Amino acid sequence: MFGFGKKKGQNDNQQPLQSESLETQQDEVTLPDENEVEATTVDKPTHKEEAEKAEKRGFFSRFSSDKEESGSETNDTSTDTDTPKEESKKGLFGRLRERLSRTRTNLGDGLGNLLLGKKDIDDDLLEELETRLLVADVGIEATQTILDELPNRLKRRESDDPEALMKALKEGMLELLAPCETPLETADQQPYVILMVGINGAGKTTTIGKLAKQFQNQGKSVVLAAGDTFRAAAVEQLQEWGRRNEIPVIAQQTGADSASVLYDAVESAKAKRADILIADTAGRLHTQTNLMEELKKVKRVMQKLDNDIPHEVMLILDASTGQNGVHQAQQFHEAVGITGITLTKLDGTAKGGVIFAISKQLGLPIRFIGIGESINDLRPFNAEDFVEALLS
Repeated sequence: MFGFGKKKGQNDNQQPLQSESLETQQDEVTLPDENEVEATTVDKPTHKEEAEKAEKRGFFSRFSSDKEESGSETNDTSTDTDTPKEESKKGLFGRLRERLSRTRTNLGDGLGNLLLGKKDIDDDLLEELETRLLVADVGIEATQTILDELPNRLKRRESDDPEALMKALKEGMLELLAPCETPLETADQQPYVILMVGINGAGKTTTIGKLAKQFQNQGKSVVLAAGDTFRAAAVEQLQEWGRRNEIPVIAQQTGADSASVLYDAVESAKAKRADILIADTAGRLHTQTNLMEELKKVKRVMQKLDNDIPHEVMLILDASTGQNGVHQAQQFHEAVGITGITLTKLDGTAKGGVIFAISKQLGLPIRFIGIGESINDLRPFNAEDFVEALLS
């Protein structure tokens, strides 16, 4: 009835971001002397381009204060001027709804306008619903699941009631997302080791900063590991941010073996009896086999110290990549066993519906969503709030 065989979803073959090259290395690493576990001093990169400096300044300014409320997580030039009191009045839900405006305009408002004045729920209307869901990157499988359940959710007398249809849509979408609402629990291990992975530009370093600050605000001791030893200034960024927030950063020089850095970091976090260790890694495309093999090596080397680590392998996905994000998640999951997903940049895309495709096709826990640059804009995922914000 819904014509799924005839509809075309979003292009699954979007061009991914460009990636730097990394040479695949052997598992053998030089294990550190027990007295050399602390962070080492890193020489500054030889090239100091102005653009690079600007990038670092922008990164540091995001986390210099808990009360800082800057603009969008994307490249928008708009600035968020909400004070804490205004934030409280607006409420967390209001801010979530505001930040999902692009996807909501594409999906929620579109559905509302579609149903306005309708007296009958007919096949033409359902076809249009299908189109709206696909355009928002909900994906073919998730769209079919949502629409196939509509007749069962609508009582016969409600078949001509647009409000009842909207309620049924919300129920179907919530049922799809709810199983993936799994908060990150860190209390059982010390240190609890989080390995951050993802492609270039997805927001790994930014997410590390926000997450570390949130843990610190909860009274937990945090150690960071600068495992992205390839990207210029990546080590410096993490070190400077750690210095400003009094968080230890375990690092070696740019170009060092990432696996060795993370081995050092685990040793150091254990020695410090830290609560949390967050380990950065270099961005890599999911399609580049040699780089995915290098990531497998990183995990194997860490497990030489403790077979249970990392306790969390967190994939950072940029929501604006749409259906390509599903393929990224599949490839990273096959390589290193993803245990949780953080979906970033939802404030800057109309493709936020990809979260439904991820839930339907992968069923992996969605730990956090990113809806802006503020520390508090990295939020634990709540399925009910998310659906309500999209369709209210």
